[in-house]
Amino acid sequence: MPYISYISGPVVRVSLDGEKASLYELAFVGEAGLIAEVVEVSKNEAVLQVYENSEGLKLKESVKFTGEMFCAHLGPGLLGSVFDGIQRPLDKIGEKIQKGLMLYSLDKERRWHFKPVKKVGDEVLPGECVGEVRERGLIHKIMLPSDTKGVIEYISCEGEYGIKEEILRLENGFSMSMVQKVPLRIPREFKSRESSYEPLLTGQRIIDFLFPVAKGGAASIPGGFGTGKTILQQTLAKWSDADVIVYVGCGERGNEMTEVLEEFPELSDPRSGKKLIDRTVLIANTSDMPVSARGASILLGLTIAEYYRDMGYHVALMADSTSRWAEAMREISGRMNELPAEEGFPAYLASSIAAIYERAGMVETLDSNRGSVTIIGAVSPPGGDLSEPVTRNTRRYTNAFWALDRELASSRFFPAINYNQSYSAYANILKEWWDRVDENASALREWMLWVLQKDSSLQKIVKLLGTEALPEEQKLLVETASLIKEIFLQQNAFDAIDAYSTPERIIKMAKIICTIQRVWQKCYKQRRIPVEVLKSQPVVSEFARAKFEIKNEELEKYDEIEQRVIKSFDKLIEEYGRK
Repeated sequence: MPYISYISGPVVRVSLDGEKASLYELAFVGEAGLIAEVVEVSKNEAVLQVYENSEGLKLKESVKFTGEMFCAHLGPGLLGSVFDGIQRPLDKIGEKIQKGLMLYSLDKERRWHFKPVKKVGDEVLPGECVGEVRERGLIHKIMLPSDTKGVIEYISCEGEYGIKEEILRLENGFSMSMVQKVPLRIPREFKSRESSYEPLLTGQRIIDFLFPVAKGGAASIPGGFGTGKTILQQTLAKWSDADVIVYVGCGERGNEMTEVLEEFPELSDPRSGKKLIDRTVLIANTSDMPVSARGASILLGLTIAEYYRDMGYHVALMADSTSRWAEAMREISGRMNELPAEEGFPAYLASSIAAIYERAGMVETLDSNRGSVTIIGAVSPPGGDLSEPVTRNTRRYTNAFWALDRELASSRFFPAINYNQSYSAYANILKEWWDRVDENASALREWMLWVLQKDSSLQKIVKLLGTEALPEEQKLLVETASLIKEIFLQQNAFDAIDAYSTPERIIKMAKIICTIQRVWQKCYKQRRIPVEVLKSQPVVSEFARAKFEIKNEELEKYDEIEQRVIKSFDKLIEEYGRK
C-alpha cells in the first residue's frame, strides 16, 4: 500500500510500495483523504501536490491512487454556480471547508427538461449534440464525448430528468447521462481553428476603439497595486458581449471576491435584462485557500469555458490574477527542489503561461458550430515593474496589452490604461468591422493615436516650462489631446450612462472631438483667436457633460451638438472679424 514518506507543505512524496502511478493522476492522501494530483513520478516514488490544507498529515499514512486524471464535471447547473478551485460548490461547503470533503459539483436532486434532437437508429459522431436543456435562458447542448461515436440504441423521450440518469445508449454499449467528466489539463478537441474578425465589445471606449480584442483573442491587464485591475475585469465581465462569462478569482483577496459574489446576483444583464449571474460561472480561490489549488482554478475555468464554446457560444474568461497563479507555481517548484530560474520562478514558467493563453481561440467545433474563448488575464507585477518575468512572458502570448498606470490611477483617471504603453495587434484585423460601423472609423482611430503620441512628447516641455512656452499651434494640439483624455478615454464605471458605450456612440464622440480640433484650427488660422478663448466656449463644456447625459439610444443629440460646435465657432470668427 503506498504511503507518505515526505511532507513539505502542499508537496507530498509517496513511496509506491510496488504500485504504479501516472502523471497527473488523481489521488487521495492520508486518513482524511485529501485531494491531490501526481506531478512527478520516479521508479519507486511519486510526488503529489495536495489541493487542500495539509496540516496534520503524518508520515506512513496511506495514499490511494484512483487511476484517472483530475476531472471537471460538466453539465446543466454550471451557470450561476460558485465553485472553489477544485470545483466544490461553495454554497454547500458552508463556513468551514472540511478536509477531504468531496462534494459533487452539480445538483443531483434538480431535474431538467431534456429535449432529444436525435432518434433511435441515428448515427452520431464525436462531439455531436444529442439533446438540449434550457439553463437560465441559455440552450445547454448535451454533446457526445469527443472519443465516442456509434448508432443510437436508446434515447430518452422529452421530459424531466436528473443529471445522473441515463439519457443515451449506443449499440456498442456506451451509455451517458447529462454530465461529462473532462480532464482539466487536456484541451477539448475541435475541428479547426479559425480567424476572428469580430471584436469582443466591452463598452469601454479606450479598449473597443483604440486597443480592441477580437473574440477568441487573448489580452492581459498588467498593473501594480491600486491601479484598478479587479474593477476593470469586473467591468468587462458585466458589459462584454460574450454569451457566457467565466470569472476566476485566483489568489485574490477575499473582500474583492466578496464584492463579485454580492454584486453579480443583483446586477441586470444589459443584453438580456435578466440577472448577470445567469450567464456567469464564478470560481473563487482566494489568497487564504490552499496555494496549489490556484493552478487548478485557472484550468477549471478554461475547461468550463471550452465546454460552452463547443456548444457554439462566445465565452469570456476573466483570470484575476495570473501572477498569484505563477507565485503558487514558484512555491510548489521550490518545495519540489527544482532548479529556479529568473526571480525564483521555475524554468517552465514561459511554457506554462503559453499553455494557458493558447487555449483561447475562435474554432469550428466537432458539431460544426462556431464558438470562441477569449482570455483576459490580470497580471500583478511587484512594484508595477512591467519587465518582471510573469508580465514579460504574458506579453509574448497575448496580442492585446492594456498596461495600467499608477500615476493615472492616483489622479482618479479610470480606466487607468496607459495609452502610450498599451497596444493591440487585433486593430488591423478588426479594421473592416469598424469601417462597417462608420467608413471613417479607422481614420479617426489613427488620428486620435497620433494626437496622443504628439501630446506625450509635448508634455515633457509642458512639465518643465508650462503650456505658455508652447506656440499656439502646439497649444491647440495639447488641448485637443486633453479633450480626448478627459471626455473620450476617461470613463466612469459607476455612472449609469457613461459606464457603457456602443460602437455607434464611440464614433459620434470621436467625430465631435475631431470637429472641435478642425474648427479650432480654422479659428486660429483665420483670426488668430487665442487657445484660451477657444477652449472656454460653452459648447465645449456642453460636450464634456454629454457623456453623462446622452444615452446610447439618443445619438441624434450628438449630431445636434456637432452642429452647435460648428455654428458657435463660425460665430466666434465673425465676432473677431468685426474687432
